[in-house]
Amino acid sequence: MKSIKFVQNGKGVLEPQEVQSAYGLSLRNSVGDVNDKSMGFQIALDTMTFIKKQVTTQKFYEVEGGLAKYVPLAVGDGAFAQNILTNLDYSTGGEFEAGIINTGAANDRLAQVDAAVASKTVKVANWAKGIGYSIIEIEQALMANNWDAISAKERSRKKNWDLGLQALTFLGSKSNPTDFPGLLTSTVINVNSTLIAQPISTMDAATLNTFVAGLIKAYFDNTGSTALPDTFIIPYSDFFGLQTLTPGTIGTFPIPRISYLENAFKAASQNPNFRILPLAYADSANNTAWGVGKQIYQLYRMDSESVRMDIPVDYTVTQANTINNFQFQSAAYGQFTGVHFYRNLEGLQFAYTPGS
Repeated sequence: MKSIKFVQNGKGVLEPQEVQSAYGLSLRNSVGDVNDKSMGFQIALDTMTFIKKQVTTQKFYEVEGGLAKYVPLAVGDGAFAQNILTNLDYSTGGEFEAGIINTGAANDRLAQVDAAVASKTVKVANWAKGIGYSIIEIEQALMANNWDAISAKERSRKKNWDLGLQALTFLGSKSNPTDFPGLLTSTVINVNSTLIAQPISTMDAATLNTFVAGLIKAYFDNTGSTALPDTFIIPYSDFFGLQTLTPGTIGTFPIPRISYLENAFKAASQNPNFRILPLAYADSANNTAWGVGKQIYQLYRMDSESVRMDIPVDYTVTQANTINNFQFQSAAYGQFTGVHFYRNLEGLQFAYTPGS
């Protein structure tokens, strides 16, 4: 016996209709959704159907440990401003040896040390989205007795903020990348396109040695010998391959590539807290929509004076209200900037196009 459902025809009469097979429809992750034709409160049931209270929610890629693990965040500074200005302090003291004086030359004019200030101003974006629902919609959800419509709408809006801010943090704004750059799409840092030309996980012993010897040195040279990195972002696809044994170590003391790299870079940077962080947005397959299309590796310092993202107003929800006691709506709002480097030379990117 086939399942049926009752559908109202054009004359207002309920008519039975056969329920089409839902074979092949499935809950997907961030790459897709349930077929929209299967959505709604009205579901065909028979006498042997049990409706569970548990609800399965959609899953998306979210960075492990949150955004603050990857980028210094300043939350709450400059709320409701449209621009944020940061002063950049410069020393203009001249050569040290210009300060050497001769005995008995006390009346000579001393060489002067001075300081100068410049500034960097970044734009702030205002964001707001609403949700709405009616008494009928809520009552129908209650009648179905297995889904909280209001909570689901609130979760959906919060997830929209979280995922949107996450993508912007790493890849910048699609509509205005100039004013709102991402950590991986900043145009003010230098790009090295020679040291890494293939996945680290596929390098042979000689290539891996050249890479390890040159990575931290390239950063140190880039900063004019003034700073060492503490964070290295790599594509997730390459990170998985780093669990294999280090080439050239078989028969001696074989260790995974990831352990070898972490130890080597901790020693080279003289920082026991040096981190290698995998990131899906660093894979070309996940950044092509932003016009990047490259495998990205990036060295930088987790220092708010070096690089920072400002969130002047964090996600805030208003109380739901109504003008007719039938339809209700609420708004959520926030503010954010792009990810900006304030010491441009303390970021160094390595990138290549797959297959090139």
